[in-house]
Amino acid sequence: MNGAHTPSDLERRVLDAVDVNGILDDLRELVAIPSVGGTGGERDAQQWCADKLGSLGHRVDHWRIDVPALAEEPGFPGQEAGRDVAYGCVGVRGDGPEPALIFCGHTDVVPPGDLDRWPNRDPYALRIADGIAAGRGTCDMKGGLAAIFGALQALRSAGIQLAQPVAVHTVVGEEDGGLGAFATLQRGHRGAACVLAEPSSGTIVAANGGSLTFRLEVAGQSTHGSTRYRGVSALDKLAALLPALRELEARRNADPDPLVAHLEVPYPLSIGMAKAGDWASTVPDLAIAEGRYGVRLDESIPAAKTEFESAIAQSCAADPWLSEHPVRVSWPGGMFASGRLPEGHRLLTEAQDAAAAAGAPRPTAVGAPYGTDLRLYAAAGVPTLQYGPGDIRYAHAHDEHVAVAELERAARAYALLAIRRCGIA
Repeated sequence: MNGAHTPSDLERRVLDAVDVNGILDDLRELVAIPSVGGTGGERDAQQWCADKLGSLGHRVDHWRIDVPALAEEPGFPGQEAGRDVAYGCVGVRGDGPEPALIFCGHTDVVPPGDLDRWPNRDPYALRIADGIAAGRGTCDMKGGLAAIFGALQALRSAGIQLAQPVAVHTVVGEEDGGLGAFATLQRGHRGAACVLAEPSSGTIVAANGGSLTFRLEVAGQSTHGSTRYRGVSALDKLAALLPALRELEARRNADPDPLVAHLEVPYPLSIGMAKAGDWASTVPDLAIAEGRYGVRLDESIPAAKTEFESAIAQSCAADPWLSEHPVRVSWPGGMFASGRLPEGHRLLTEAQDAAAAAGAPRPTAVGAPYGTDLRLYAAAGVPTLQYGPGDIRYAHAHDEHVAVAELERAARAYALLAIRRCGIA
């Protein structure tokens, strides 16, 4: 075992200072805040984080985001939840021109769904049993935030003064586009490198494919159901597009980047909602479908849109009705570009070494098929990766949970990474 994997005596002191009970206490308070995207809970969670960072000795910038004004900025990533106001929160500990390391996490969560699927119909009560912490947001990603705060508390408890600053960015709106991270970067907050505490299933996510929400509006010709042969069913015409979409998906996944080649479908394309007609005995004259379209690594959003729109146009041209009544394509909601850590950047090895020294299996670097705030930091020139507690399979689920041991390992790894990146004063 080399020195990078073996903690020094000072590092062991910090590792010993990681307080699992304190991490769980923070997680309990965070989970109790119903910070569903677009609700007042987002504001409350950001206030909690601002107070927490202040108590840890950080200089805190906690500000009101004017969302309509932000939406006018070039590169605005969009939103789906709908909000006019949001709040940013950044804490910095240490003196220096730029933080050597940023830890970032989002405080918004997705809606809980059917409350009857949750114990006691309460998604926001942390439940701990058999080494598992369960509740809405535990995996995605309040567990990661609690681990960040646990690492900062350990550094403080061990009396560590860092030679260069460490920063924490807590953001809203990640689940529906990333406006919180966009606003934080627009405000000028930067750093030499960034770690997102997103659940990474024991790996380091060094690249993300992106995703876009598409809408298809397909025209038909209505008539009475008893004379359906006189009309044109918009639903049938929507169904006729499905082979073209499957062919498009197959073509875009034919030669994936090595970081995502392990995935069964690196860049998925799927329809999630479809609606046609307004009366059972009427042939529908309009069908509307919305879905999710994967953006390839290093592909621009305009290029991805163009390929999709061209595939739809070609399918329409081959159909006598659709050639005269082409499908309307639009792009509602958030826009997740792809992003990656620059190849060969030392942050990857540093994070792998810190995780191994903290007691976790040495994580491998992979790419993920979903979008996160990684691409926003990468686009702003901040090298970024994801490493955090939790398994992505349980994000957004009724059985959302995170292992307590993973929370502890993540906090230990974050503390070591902060020491090694920022140095000791």
